[in-house]
Amino acid sequence: MSELKNDRFLKALMRRPVDRTPVWMMRQAGRYLPEYRAVRAQAGDFMSLCKNTELACEVTLQPLERYEMDAAILFSDILTIPDAMGLGLYFETGEGPKFRKPVRTEADIDALEVIDTASDLAYVTDAVTMIRRELNGRVPLIGFSGSPWTLATYMVEGQSSRDFARAKTMLYTQPELMHQLLEKLSLSVIDYLNAQIRAGAQVVQIFDTWGGALSHAAYAEFSLAYMQKIVDGLISHHDGRDVPVILFTKGGGLWLEKMADTGCHALGLDWSTDIAAAKGRVGDRVALQGNMDPAVLRADPAVIESQVESILKGFGAGSGHIFNLGHGITPDINPDHVKVFIDAVHKFSAKY
Repeated sequence: MSELKNDRFLKALMRRPVDRTPVWMMRQAGRYLPEYRAVRAQAGDFMSLCKNTELACEVTLQPLERYEMDAAILFSDILTIPDAMGLGLYFETGEGPKFRKPVRTEADIDALEVIDTASDLAYVTDAVTMIRRELNGRVPLIGFSGSPWTLATYMVEGQSSRDFARAKTMLYTQPELMHQLLEKLSLSVIDYLNAQIRAGAQVVQIFDTWGGALSHAAYAEFSLAYMQKIVDGLISHHDGRDVPVILFTKGGGLWLEKMADTGCHALGLDWSTDIAAAKGRVGDRVALQGNMDPAVLRADPAVIESQVESILKGFGAGSGHIFNLGHGITPDINPDHVKVFIDAVHKFSAKY
């Protein structure tokens, strides 16, 4: 593998000194970019794009052609694992992901097999290998997975949900069933992320998108415990380097100390958490990633710049900050505003 020309992101994850705060965006390869929309139209639909190695590589690299980012993130979807388990993933325009065979009963869960990434999801690792080669050491490559709880919510509901009524009903009325499902998912995620690491991912992020929907006690038992199991099961050193792990629970500001206890290297923060307060609580133990509200990108350039500067000032001096949005960029954003955002991080962060 080629030598890394820009390791700012990896250094910040390990809380080592950097010349400026590294920056990337969740969902940086996406519908806000006209060039992405063109390739997606060429592919036909979203999953066809994910499964086409060359096109998945092309869209992963698109934001790096436009902006001075410090990392690339694999173009894929968190629902590849339940799809590989045979649930029949499909997407309806304007409605998000759905499953033809949701998981509702003990028999449904018994029928699920822990995935073998090499045979079930080779298109993902093929994409990782190609992207890493095409990056040629330009920036590090991030691999990722959904958390077991987040994957379980989609599998039980059969689609995205506002209140997770079915998933929470299973959690409270048949907790042993939910634990069985989460156990199979955590073993699948470990296999999946380790396969991505072996294929060339230099960092991995676990997206616990719906952990924040849980109660305090339920979060510890049904989300964090399984992320702990994953952190413990991951390859920690590969290709001559440590492989940092980022945990991101949307709405997880209450549990930062417990998340840091897992042994992860960084915590992703959403915009509801004050970064200065977060640094005061856990900043000497983990790096912090975040955390501008994606909606700020709809504002005028001056507002975007002031919000960037405010977050940098909140984190303050010292290493261990990766600038990011508090969740994924939305499709309606003007690409020129993203440039303002990236440039502002470069402009203001050197002094910190």
